[in-house]
Amino acid sequence: MLKNYIKIAWRNLMKNKSFSLINIIGLAIGMAGALLIALWLQNMLTMDRFHEKGDRLHVLSNRDEFQGEKSAWAYTPKILAPSLAADFPDIEAFTRYNEGPQFLTTFNEKKLIANTVFIDPGFFKMFSLPFVKGEQNVRFDHPKGLVLTESYAKALFGNEDPIGKSVRIDSVNQVTVQAILKDLPSNSSFKFDILLPFEYAKIIGYVDDNWSNNSITTYILLKEGASVNAFNDKIRTYLRDHINTSNKAAGYTSARNTGEIFAFPYPDSFLYNSGKGGNYTSGRIDIVKLFAWIGVFILLVASINFMNLSTARSERRAKEVGVRKVIGANKTSLMAQFLVESILISLIGMVLATILVFIVLPFFNELVGKQLSLSLLNLPTWLFLIGFALFTGVLAGTYPAFFLSSFQPIKTLKGKFVSKTRGLSIRSLLVVIQFSLAIILIIATVIVAKQIQYTKQRDRGYNENGLLYSSIQGDLEKNYKILRNELLASNAVVSVSKNMSPVTDFYSNGWGFTSGTPTEQDKRISYNRFSTDADAVKNLGLTLIQGRDIDIYKFATDSTAVILNESAVKSLHLKSPINSIVDGDGTKWTVVGVVKDFIIGSPFGDNKPMVILGPQAWFTTIHYRLNPNNNIADNLKTIESIFKKFNPDYPFEYQFIDKTYEEKFKETKAIGTLAMIFAGLTIFISCLGLLALIAYMAETRMKEIAVRKVLGASVTQVTSLLSIDFIKLVVVAIFIATPIAWWAMDKWLQDYSYRIEIQWYYFVIAGLLAILISMATISYQAIKAALGNPVNSLRDE
Repeated sequence: MLKNYIKIAWRNLMKNKSFSLINIIGLAIGMAGALLIALWLQNMLTMDRFHEKGDRLHVLSNRDEFQGEKSAWAYTPKILAPSLAADFPDIEAFTRYNEGPQFLTTFNEKKLIANTVFIDPGFFKMFSLPFVKGEQNVRFDHPKGLVLTESYAKALFGNEDPIGKSVRIDSVNQVTVQAILKDLPSNSSFKFDILLPFEYAKIIGYVDDNWSNNSITTYILLKEGASVNAFNDKIRTYLRDHINTSNKAAGYTSARNTGEIFAFPYPDSFLYNSGKGGNYTSGRIDIVKLFAWIGVFILLVASINFMNLSTARSERRAKEVGVRKVIGANKTSLMAQFLVESILISLIGMVLATILVFIVLPFFNELVGKQLSLSLLNLPTWLFLIGFALFTGVLAGTYPAFFLSSFQPIKTLKGKFVSKTRGLSIRSLLVVIQFSLAIILIIATVIVAKQIQYTKQRDRGYNENGLLYSSIQGDLEKNYKILRNELLASNAVVSVSKNMSPVTDFYSNGWGFTSGTPTEQDKRISYNRFSTDADAVKNLGLTLIQGRDIDIYKFATDSTAVILNESAVKSLHLKSPINSIVDGDGTKWTVVGVVKDFIIGSPFGDNKPMVILGPQAWFTTIHYRLNPNNNIADNLKTIESIFKKFNPDYPFEYQFIDKTYEEKFKETKAIGTLAMIFAGLTIFISCLGLLALIAYMAETRMKEIAVRKVLGASVTQVTSLLSIDFIKLVVVAIFIATPIAWWAMDKWLQDYSYRIEIQWYYFVIAGLLAILISMATISYQAIKAALGNPVNSLRDE
């Protein structure tokens, strides 16, 4: 029986090639879009979930309240993990995970920059990262060990066996390669080239015992049977107690710490990474849910399109159904026949969709920043593709099968079959759903684009033109003063400053900065930290409101000077800020200047209170502004020669501030671009559905059209007659989509402190675009029907 169904289905496809092609293309495009999203979802939902002991792995987090808002963050003090493990037997193993600098690694004459992470020995017991070789050699309880990833080992050693070889780190220390790790899988959130022991971090001064310095990530492995809830109850005040005790011993007058620490499941930490409200209940999971719905929408639109195309041919297949029923076919067998046809179309569509996925996957990977792949060499992939095709075929074919198999043979064989009222209303509903989904995506695209444009036009508070930065590596710190002098003397730059971070980001924030007699609430305000040695205002193009710039080379006392932004002056309640004393970080800072608020961190966020500390703080970055009177390439060549002179072992690397700032829009841009692409696909597929519906309308109203033409109706009148009903459907879709889109995008915008107001004309733009596209689609078929010869339609009357 199945063989017969397939044979008949194939004949029907071949008999109606144009109809079949449109059906297959519509399904294939929808399935390809859904497949791409499915690949991305599979990667996101499996991030960090491949570790064998994942159910016992947890990341330690802080929870506290600042400026009246609760938040949680997954950074902890370096001293916490070993102390906690010594006091609580529930912990089987722990590791601190500290992303270090980009070290230069040297073997013989080969030099490479490496992304470095410092870890404890427990790392290898906790995480399922397979070794290529040398697993038995790993001893990370001393500072001279090194583990490389396979690809980095290949790049550094070539075909030599790296095990036991000595490598020079940061042009200073020799360490020995103990093992080679297999390259990290694409669904791992860890990113590194080399692993160094935490003991190595100690000898280069990267470790401190400050209980208030939340600067690293801490992972723990709980023992079998240990309850995470019970463990969290035990450790809740552990960090708070140590901070308050150490602050009291040091004589600090900052507010008593009221925070808590807790263990959060590591496998969930990638998706639930937003600590707003003091709990990890949102984050990347919101984007995952969004695109899961978009995937469902695209597949639904493609399936609706299939339904419309199939039912549009009902008039032609009515007599076929009548004959089959007369000779003994029941409704079940007819439904099975039509379902086989839809599944066959779906399978062919899946082949085409798979080809499309392979073609566009490189572009999709670049857009989402992933390395997704679709392998046809394993059984699970084939099972998934076939299952997906069967599901789509059944989803798309069930209604047409039920509809077509319900025809009454007496009416169809007498030529009195009419399905106009009921059939058209259902198909109209399907078209409304299609266009509602398409309009929602169009509105989303418009709002995302407007939000990006609005934020880009925001006053940054600094001058990005010609401003570059380089990280402080190797010998740059000890040679900085002479390097600075030579840069200024070279005429390649007009200004230089040493800072805590790039001006587009902040690497540190903290609470406890106070002035005068602060209230407990004042002590709980969080401040972003920045730093400078000299000329930060001039070099970065900040707007100085009061006072002067910090300059340690002119003013020896500026080592403890501080510049405040406007928000910090307000938070500290300083009426005359210049020469005021600010307590913070155990130091009394003297205010020498006030600058206008400038964006640091997310361009979508509010301006936060900021302290720009003098040279007693720490530095990671050198900013320099190119001389605009010279050629950029010539400037860079001169700067490179000076950097190489004072830091010969390291390559000269730099970043333009404007490009770094642009990177901050990458994720939001990706969302907008994906929404635009999928909106385009949805519109395209929906237009195929419109073609089907107007073809159906023209088919069922051929005699009416012919009579109207005989009675004198013009082509324009007939075209309007056929088109107006479809325009009404699009208008209904606009009214349905508008409140849904407004609600969804308003909720999305809530994540941005600096955001647009949703304007009414965004919906008008989307609605007009949908109407214009639908009119263009409808007009072709309507005019074709209106130009038909009425004699052919009335011949059998």
